[in-house]
Amino acid sequence: MSDGELVDAATLAGVPDEFQRLWTPHRMAYIHAGADAMRAHCPFCAAPKMSDADGLIVHRGRTAYVLLNLFPYNSGHLLVCPYRHVATYDQATTEEVAEIAELTQTGMRVLREVARCDGFNIGMNQGAVAGAGVDEHLHQHIVPRWATDANFFPIIAKTKALPQLLGEVRESVSTEWERQAAQPR
Repeated sequence: MSDGELVDAATLAGVPDEFQRLWTPHRMAYIHAGADAMRAHCPFCAAPKMSDADGLIVHRGRTAYVLLNLFPYNSGHLLVCPYRHVATYDQATTEEVAEIAELTQTGMRVLREVARCDGFNIGMNQGAVAGAGVDEHLHQHIVPRWATDANFFPIIAKTKALPQLLGEVRESVSTEWERQAAQPR
């Protein structure tokens, strides 16, 4: 084989199998960092220090903000986080709890408009044992759902098909958020 010659993947080393590969090299930063580094460098404390586009932030409130999940269950998967680094809901102030609830409601309205979703999964996993990926910083999930969004990928291949890139989703959600904020309620 000479330089520049195209090679058919079937002729390369390895044994063909029925598995599909979904390459996600951006996740290596989290794998290499490990849980201790995640605690030392909380992504939810870091995001508000970035530009909205770089932090995937769609709205900044007084005590809490809304951003896209970097590893979404579905396109448009939002997280509502207090700025303050607290681990559980009972550690949040009354003002933070109220704003998290208000931002969750607005997030639902925005996603209904831009994503045309049929429903939502909303919830908080508190602590690693409860499934929180970042267990030291409180965050609420808003996951849009559609009547037709279930397919065999997650069940058979542990793969989620996401039809939009995060930057596109952030732009559409942020724009709609601003439009709704300008309307009287």
